[in-house]
Amino acid sequence: MSKPVSPELRQPKCARCRKHPVLADYRPFCSKRCADADLGSWLNGAYAIAGRPAEDADDAPDGAKPQQDEED
Repeated sequence: MSKPVSPELRQPKCARCRKHPVLADYRPFCSKRCADADLGSWLNGAYAIAGRPAEDADDAPDGAKPQQDEED
């Protein structure tokens, strides 16, 4: 069984390329190039946060109750 590595000796890998160690200036990336490439992916829509499609969202603002037909 291997011994655990102390936090001081750990060298996390770049979140984008997974090849080079992370530099403090560009954390969690290894360079400005990887940081810019990741930003470009967000801006181009390659990444998305899960949620309901916009077409299914209610038109009523938060806290407003939809009107219901009342019978006399």
